[in-house]
Amino acid sequence: MSGHLDRVARIQAEWARERPDLDVTPQGVIGRLHRLAAVLTEQLTVVYRRHGLGEGEFDVLAALRRAGAPHERAPGELAQHTMVTTGAITKRIDRLERDGLVARRPARDDGRRRVVALTEAGKRVIDQAFTEHMANERRLLDALDADEAARLEQLLTAWLARVEPPRPG
Repeated sequence: MSGHLDRVARIQAEWARERPDLDVTPQGVIGRLHRLAAVLTEQLTVVYRRHGLGEGEFDVLAALRRAGAPHERAPGELAQHTMVTTGAITKRIDRLERDGLVARRPARDDGRRRVVALTEAGKRVIDQAFTEHMANERRLLDALDADEAARLEQLLTAWLARVEPPRPG
């Protein structure tokens, strides 16, 4: 490693100087993950914005597209299949419906139940956005070689399984 300290290493060094009684080594991993997540989010949202979407809207459209034909889910089900909280789902659906990308309607099997369905316009938007999103993720991941990427995925999968309780479904 060169003599140049990245932002996280500088913060660690300052804390180690000011609080030598504390072990600041966790910042090396957590701090860099936090920084990386911020950088990745900024790079990913560029694609969403090109398609007139925010991160939450992209996630909702993607969850509907992944559902398979007829590309619909109940609002509560959307929260289980996205990174969007239940409270934020309604706001996202309202905006997507206003933009003509989704429609609320009665469920086919039970008219008392409501579902959110992709419109044809919504399907076109998410298909184009997702194609560009995957190319963007590939570009970002290509900063690592294939072995590094595979190992990182294994480590993150194991760590996430230990800190995040499994979700039903």
